[in-house]
Amino acid sequence: MNFTSDRVRSIGWISVLVVCGAMTIGLTLRVNAVKSQVHDTEKKIVWVKQDIDFFETEFATRSNQQALKQLNDLEFGYKAPMAAQYIEGERQLAALGAVPGPGAPAPIRYANAEKPEGKQGSLLAMVSPVSGATAAALPEAPKAGKGRDPEREAMARDAAAIGKRLARIEVAEAAQQ
Repeated sequence: MNFTSDRVRSIGWISVLVVCGAMTIGLTLRVNAVKSQVHDTEKKIVWVKQDIDFFETEFATRSNQQALKQLNDLEFGYKAPMAAQYIEGERQLAALGAVPGPGAPAPIRYANAEKPEGKQGSLLAMVSPVSGATAAALPEAPKAGKGRDPEREAMARDAAAIGKRLARIEVAEAAQQ
């Protein structure tokens, strides 16, 4: 085999290109490995910062609790409830009540309006301060049809029947049998 100088030169350039390509691939793999390490290190830094924030918050909370405890001991003297302070039921609660002594305030009473005789409503008639007319003297709104919205009527019917619907219990298995 006789090699000419042009042939040797082309084989030399090809071998240089192959070596350069192999070095580029190796360098690319090394750069990607370093990038991966940098990314992992950044994630660890973020985790450490979160831990630092958590520990700072924990430290501040515990120091505030100590300060609050010292303030409570010094100023107020509050203590946590003990088991003997709780009552077992309604009877023990009722036993705590005592007969009002002399000079005790009157118990709280709720207002109760007597229903006038002959009236069916549970509320007293409201009287207009301007005209003196009662609500019974006002004209009634149209019941159905012309002036009312059909959707509003359906909602009113549904609202009136809700007690019946809630009181009814349907068992799915019984319907299938």
